[in-house]
Amino acid sequence: MRFHYQVGMCDASHYLPLARAVEAAGYHGITIPDSICYPQEASSKYPYNADGSREFLETVPFLESLIAVSAMAAVTERVRFSTFVYKLAVRQVAGVAKQVQSIQALSGNRFDFGIGISPWEEDFAVMQTPWERRGKRLDEQIDILRGLETGEYFGYQGEVHDMPANRMRPVPSEPTTLLIGGHTKPALKRAAVKGDGWMCAGTTTPQLAEYIEQINALRAEYGTADKAFRIYTGSADGFSPEGIQGLEAIGVTDLVVGFRDLYAQEPDRSLDEKIEMLNQYAQGLIR
Repeated sequence: MRFHYQVGMCDASHYLPLARAVEAAGYHGITIPDSICYPQEASSKYPYNADGSREFLETVPFLESLIAVSAMAAVTERVRFSTFVYKLAVRQVAGVAKQVQSIQALSGNRFDFGIGISPWEEDFAVMQTPWERRGKRLDEQIDILRGLETGEYFGYQGEVHDMPANRMRPVPSEPTTLLIGGHTKPALKRAAVKGDGWMCAGTTTPQLAEYIEQINALRAEYGTADKAFRIYTGSADGFSPEGIQGLEAIGVTDLVVGFRDLYAQEPDRSLDEKIEMLNQYAQGLIR
């Protein structure tokens, strides 16, 4: 099992000291959540909590996640970073590709890109991106991300994107790992067919096991079962050796650790409290 500590939705002054502390404690990685804004009026529901409400996010601060990764990578040497997950479908893909390639060049390829589709139509409206065909948009964006990392001239003509051939450099010395988020059937298929892994949020362990079974079946169906594949999740079962063993048994490879229930609108802790808790967890459960 690889262990990742989630940094985000907190005071900006916490990011860099937490990154240093996480690396020193022996965690494999750091995950960073993504959010663009909180709309004044909204009708969309949040799919990862019981009642679909989103009020718990109204006053929560979010740094732009790729900027946060860049800053934390600059003060660390070993620990890896992943977005969990970046709302790629609301953004312009070529510009994001350049940002990701730059992060890889400056960090020594320590970034794994977790991507998905925002569940909120309002994000698309704010970013002036069509809500319609968002799934097809993300599918094509994945192709474009991979194509622009070749370092050769690459153009793309799809149903949503029409991009003239261009070359970007420097590109990563190894392909960026793409981790796909989402619980819907199209998201699971996208992860199985196009992704290097899947990111899961807000579910129970039995339901998680069912999702993993579906992904494994899809990977067998589409001929990707022999490809290395990672399963990221946070879980209440991740706080005991028995729980961690149970998660490993169903196929979880990467456990995301946090000590705050935002759904319950728990207040943030001090920086010193966070560092103490992440160290206690590492000493007791990370081997």
